Amino acid sequence: MLPRRHKNSGKAAKERKFPTHLQWVRGFACICFKHGSCEGKIEAAHVDYAGGKGMGIKVPDYHAVPACAYHHAESHRIGIKTFEAKYGVSFLAEAQKLARVSPHRWRWEERA
Repeated sequence: MLPRRHKNSGKAAKERKFPTHLQWVRGFACICFKHGSCEGKIEAAHVDYAGGKGMGIKVPDYHAVPACAYHHAESHRIGIKTFEAKYGVSFLAEAQKLARVSPHRWRWEERA
């Protein structure tokens, strides 16, 4: 018999969600717009190596960058570090820059 898994309360995940910030991020051009054509709608790509990620828990939404559907999928397919080297971009630096100027910043600062 397999051990019973502890059900996540969802509290940690809820405290990391900022849907208005993600919507704002999707209003920008793809992080790769300078490096060729982009395809598909803009999505908010989470920067998994930013820290705070755990089993079943995504990084906070303020660690997200705008990426077209093509480049977002490519970043998962080839790996984020390879992707960053290929396009000469830094997901973390861009996410931090966006978080600093976000009109929704007060939401996560309020929870700190």
